Amino acid sequence: MTDILPEAPMGTVHDLDDHRPRTGPVTLVKDAHAVDTADAVGVEAVDRADNPLADWLTVPDAPVLPAWARSAASIKANVHAFMRLSWWQARYHGIRTPKYLVKTLILAARGFYRACKGLWPTLSAQDHSATVKALRAQAKARPEDIELATRLQIAHAERTRTRRWRFGTAAVAVAGATIGIYLADPLLQTGMTAAVVAPLAHLGRSKETRLLDQGAPPLKVDMSAQQLNDALRAAGLLKAATGKEEAPRVSCSMGPVRDGRGWAVIFDLPRGGGKTASDVLAKREVIAQELGVDEIQVIMSRVRAAKGGNAGRVSLWVADDDPYLGTPNPSPLATATRFSVWDPIPFGQDARGNRIEVPIMWQSMFFGGLPRRGKTFTQRLMTAAGLLDPWVRHYVADGKGGADWMPMRAVAHRLVMGAEDDAVEALKAMLAELLVEMERRFALLRELPTSICPEGKLTPQIVEKYQLPVIFVTIDELQEYFTAMEREDREQVINDLCRIARRGPAAGFISNFASQRPDADSVPTKLREIITLRYSTQVVDRASSDMVLGKGKAAQGADASVLSEEHKGTGVLVTGPASYVTVRADYLDGPGFAALCVKGRALREQAGQLSGDAAGDVTAAADAHGVTLAPIISDALEVMRHSPRMFTNDLIVALVNLDEDTYGDYNGERLAADLEAAGVKRTSKQVKINGANGAGYQRRDIEGAVPAELLLNTAG
Repeated sequence: MTDILPEAPMGTVHDLDDHRPRTGPVTLVKDAHAVDTADAVGVEAVDRADNPLADWLTVPDAPVLPAWARSAASIKANVHAFMRLSWWQARYHGIRTPKYLVKTLILAARGFYRACKGLWPTLSAQDHSATVKALRAQAKARPEDIELATRLQIAHAERTRTRRWRFGTAAVAVAGATIGIYLADPLLQTGMTAAVVAPLAHLGRSKETRLLDQGAPPLKVDMSAQQLNDALRAAGLLKAATGKEEAPRVSCSMGPVRDGRGWAVIFDLPRGGGKTASDVLAKREVIAQELGVDEIQVIMSRVRAAKGGNAGRVSLWVADDDPYLGTPNPSPLATATRFSVWDPIPFGQDARGNRIEVPIMWQSMFFGGLPRRGKTFTQRLMTAAGLLDPWVRHYVADGKGGADWMPMRAVAHRLVMGAEDDAVEALKAMLAELLVEMERRFALLRELPTSICPEGKLTPQIVEKYQLPVIFVTIDELQEYFTAMEREDREQVINDLCRIARRGPAAGFISNFASQRPDADSVPTKLREIITLRYSTQVVDRASSDMVLGKGKAAQGADASVLSEEHKGTGVLVTGPASYVTVRADYLDGPGFAALCVKGRALREQAGQLSGDAAGDVTAAADAHGVTLAPIISDALEVMRHSPRMFTNDLIVALVNLDEDTYGDYNGERLAADLEAAGVKRTSKQVKINGANGAGYQRRDIEGAVPAELLLNTAG
């Protein structure tokens, strides 16, 4: 906590040391009076300037434990890495055991030769030979010296006697050892042989000889400090050595250590180089190349001051391989019986395998990316969580009008499918209804006492007490609606969406928008910029990534363009101005999503919260009661959701858009035959729409083929 200087008259000089926060131990006192009388009672701060022991008693600002032992996760990761490495080394050297045995025998033979060569002077009594040779030389010079001849004979005899007992002792030792090994137990034989061979093999080695092959573990990245410095220097982030001065190096505050299936390191850039952590993030591709990996394997982020960082501290994690490939993880929502949207939603996992959960209350979301990269599947995860909460009311619009969101007819209070004229009108009406509801809620919340509504926002208690369910607004393929509208309608819809995304969260509105082309024409900037949570699957370039995730995010490291075609369901999630993570989203397929819709309908029926279009949906009611309708009936009713009548050609086009595989070859005759076979009796083959007559169908005729009890249930 920062000390505040007391007010003082003009010209008063303060001693800043008296107000500077202390970093060492301090003595806590109970009140101001105790401070004033500290000297009187003998209480003295340890870090006072006049305390000679201040430096000696100051606690060092350094971690007690090494970097790899500061967390249970780090210890576990390193232990697992050690076990994997040990198992790999055991297998590597195990299959080479025969080779090692042969090499050992060769070394033992060489060692035996060296041992014999080294022992030969002793066995041959060469220490006596020197005396004999000297006496013999003297005897030749003085042959008449009898005493010298006698000494020579005695020396020669001593040498002969020494050779005999030394050679005899060696022969007896070798023979005894051989007989002992031969007669011993097999296990003891092995031990005795090893005891003999091992020293001989050690004696037979040389500087170049290695008994064991040097097996390299299957790691693509060594992540040594030297390799890290070389990579940063090649990227222009570290200066090269000049003259006699050493090249600057980074200082690692942690690692490199094993962290999951990769290497982790936290380092500080050297001062004086003019480079910051942001510069490192911008060089991600170059650093990856220098480390010999793909940039998708390199995860970098700044370490902020809240976590002990500074402007030059970087957290780097390099995966052993692509961390986003493999079998997708099933969503835990698929097996859940109930969920509360007030809790963070299980979303997926990051590169290190950590679970990622996303709180969505008071938030708005935007999903973008190329087609067929899992964008809609990921967007549906958020809506799926709301299906399991009966106190969530869903408003859904799908500009594509396909089968992805069709199961929501069992739950959605309002469901708009497609971007035809009637669907556009239905979308405009839905947004108008939402704005009216939003203003009604704000008026109610303003009138509530602070004991019930202390912050002017919706609470779980207010939701149930005042029947104000959380409203989930899901709109997929926004670009389809904007391109289908006239300019005036487009501007009105954009303004409505902006109001909902900007003011709606306080009233319990959660916006969940998605688009394939998040450019200024298809999704205006003023709408994208007020979204708080953003997620992007693969895009074509960094500019497109910034359109989804926000301006400048790619330069910070949040770049969805590094993802490839294989990364379906994987994207970059931005949760704040400086917070992002690449996430492999949980997998929830179409049948699983449909099952959750059926479960969500049952929960709402039990809670009395089934309303709107879902309450009057004939097909959903049939599914809930176990009644099977002919597919042509349910599909026709679905595409005519917003139209009391449709021309035959328009109906066929809508059916093809709904399910091209089934209705791609349909014509007017086949459609009429299938509807008649399903029980549809047309009151008239001609319909009038906007003053034009033509062959067509009325929705009430198709509803006539539905069992009467289902129509009564939906009407009730």
